[in-house]
Amino acid sequence: MKFFKKMKDGGAESTVTGYWLIEWKRLFSIVLIKFEGESRDAYHEHAFNCVNWLLKGKLFEQRLPDLEKQKSWLRFTKWYHPSWRPFIIRREHMHKVDSIGTSWVLSFRGPWAKTWREYLPNEDRTRTLGHGRHELG
Repeated sequence: MKFFKKMKDGGAESTVTGYWLIEWKRLFSIVLIKFEGESRDAYHEHAFNCVNWLLKGKLFEQRLPDLEKQKSWLRFTKWYHPSWRPFIIRREHMHKVDSIGTSWVLSFRGPWAKTWREYLPNEDRTRTLGHGRHELG
């Protein structure tokens, strides 16, 4: 469980910083996320569903609709701008998010699943991760 913690959100290579009010993986998390520029070159799912509000900045999401169809022309893309309307990221959304400059997002995250996946396009491989971002066999 985390309270009032600042750290990378998405592993050591991440360009995203999280400021956690609370992270209780079994129940929920509330985190203020700071995106700075492009994300690392990997698509990922989340271990949780989340409801997000873009407070400041501009985000660009690229989503792969199906892990079996990783062709660039199949990517779903969307721009996010500050709004009172939240955007939802579901566990199964295989995506990556880039920021134009610095962007701030308030995120309410649900309970964590035990595993999630990451697709590494440079290696053309998918890996399954567990808590602590450990790769599972």
